[in-house]
Amino acid sequence: MGTRVTVVGEALVDLLWRTGARELSAVPGGSPANVAVGLHRLERPVTLLTAWGDDPPGALVNDHLVTTGVEVRRVPADSARTIVALAYLGADGAATYDFLADWAPLELPVPEDTTVLHTGSLAVVIEPGASRVLDLCRRERARGRTVAADLNVRPAVQPDRDAYREVCLRLAGAVDVVKASDEDLAWLFPDREPAVAARALLAAGPRLVVVTLGAEGAFAVTAEDEVRVAAPVVDVVDTVGAGDTFQATLLDAIAENGGPPAGREALAAVLARCAEVAAVTCTRVGADPPYRAELTGM
Repeated sequence: MGTRVTVVGEALVDLLWRTGARELSAVPGGSPANVAVGLHRLERPVTLLTAWGDDPPGALVNDHLVTTGVEVRRVPADSARTIVALAYLGADGAATYDFLADWAPLELPVPEDTTVLHTGSLAVVIEPGASRVLDLCRRERARGRTVAADLNVRPAVQPDRDAYREVCLRLAGAVDVVKASDEDLAWLFPDREPAVAARALLAAGPRLVVVTLGAEGAFAVTAEDEVRVAAPVVDVVDTVGAGDTFQATLLDAIAENGGPPAGREALAAVLARCAEVAAVTCTRVGADPPYRAELTGM
């Protein structure tokens, strides 16, 4: 195996509605697609396994992915429709979402030189694709690949909190690394503090759980350690794609190191790097992760 990261999940179109605006902006994206772009800009070999429909949103997705330079494998699917997300952007740049969603890939061929497999977001919740992705995670982990997931909770696609929590716990049991935001955990575990909720995910079976805290930074828990880092202070334009940039940077480190960081010092260094790179995305409009050349000296 090499150092390739293979990303499995949706590519979609975000319809961005900013507070006070009269018109929507159609922007191609999707968390897994954004993660793949972030990895590519960090000069990490990456393949995106995804599906979209032969419809107008799909044409926009196709054009976008072609321009990114990411190696994309469009897999056959039961559905002919592209996922469309309506993203409401508040005055603080934070987004809430609603979805017109189908996710039904028929096959997910992982390149042989893959070291790390990543998935998450809608791809692990929307059936029938979610069950196929979960099976893939279990198989690839059994083969010795590091498997990571970003929960990226979207209640609009599964408003039943108990059902969504069970999905996330099953996924946590099939992967090595789980990332979530404090908002994800607050919705999944409304009666628990973030650190306690993170430990609940860790108990399901991963080696590492990472939690992003927005402007407060991030923390991570393992069986032995808990590490917390601060976030850089920046002028925030919006937060779209910041979590995906954080995840891309984490995956890049995992691929580089041959597995999740071990020990407090190594884990703190990786988290700090992830927070720094994500902060750059917050200074830009939309999901626009930085290139490696922009990060020299960070």
